[in-house]
Amino acid sequence: MIAAVALALLSIGCVVAAWRLPSARWTWRAPRTAILLWQSIGLTWGLASTGALLAYALQPYGQGVIYGLHSHLSSVLTLGLDPESTFTYDLSRTIALVAGLALLAVLIGVLLAALWQTLRARHRHRRLLALVAREDPHVPGVRILDHPGATAYCVPGLRSEVVVSAGALRLLSRDELAAVLAHEDAHVRERHDLVLLPFAALRRAIPWSRIVRDAQSSVALLVEMAADDRARRHCSPRRLATALLRFGAAGSMPAPQGALGAVGHVMARVNRLIAPAAELPRPFRYGVVALSALLTASAPLLWAMPH
Repeated sequence: MIAAVALALLSIGCVVAAWRLPSARWTWRAPRTAILLWQSIGLTWGLASTGALLAYALQPYGQGVIYGLHSHLSSVLTLGLDPESTFTYDLSRTIALVAGLALLAVLIGVLLAALWQTLRARHRHRRLLALVAREDPHVPGVRILDHPGATAYCVPGLRSEVVVSAGALRLLSRDELAAVLAHEDAHVRERHDLVLLPFAALRRAIPWSRIVRDAQSSVALLVEMAADDRARRHCSPRRLATALLRFGAAGSMPAPQGALGAVGHVMARVNRLIAPAAELPRPFRYGVVALSALLTASAPLLWAMPH
């Protein structure tokens, strides 16, 4: 019973952290560290929530969630229980078992469904780009979309592509374009699409939850800030800021499904680029990383803990 209570408390703690973290401004000073913490909170919440239900349901086995599930499955397959077992099919434990397995199946299912839909959307868009986009020797490695609207985005994956519209080429100066391309290259290199995927999947599973909606929005902003930080190693932060403002003033087109655009949360990013805050102290960042590692390890350890 101790494991079930500990997992339930851990789940509640993750919910509270997800509720409070969007309002924390230290995250803007260390977006990569904050993204790691968000990933840890999301994974831990899923394992803790399902684990609490399963630990309570399988408590009579006294073997932990993992071995308890094995023992329960063995007893079901043999159409009976071990005579020495103390397991009883009481209503509350049966409901908890069904609920825990159902929640686990839903979380895995929505993640796989979101991944499949994203991959299909990217495949369709790549086929479309092969028909309508062109190469430009003045912008090597970039696909040019002949459209008057201003847009720039990347299509991540094993064959990643960066796309810029003809309207964006006319809108931006050479330095601003270089800054935007550096931002998109950061998305590709750091695979920010994989960071966003679980939060988008959770949003589909729980669309009514304000906490989940705020979490997805916060991670999306942090991903853009992380790409900005990588881009400004190779370009002027002010040129990236002016490019964002130009996109915003021109009413840039949104990125297609499965792609990551350059424009989003414009004013927060522009203010951060023009007047950056001091970097977080190293001990604080290391403490957040250690907390993330502890959270990530805690739920699996409690799953294996004998009741």
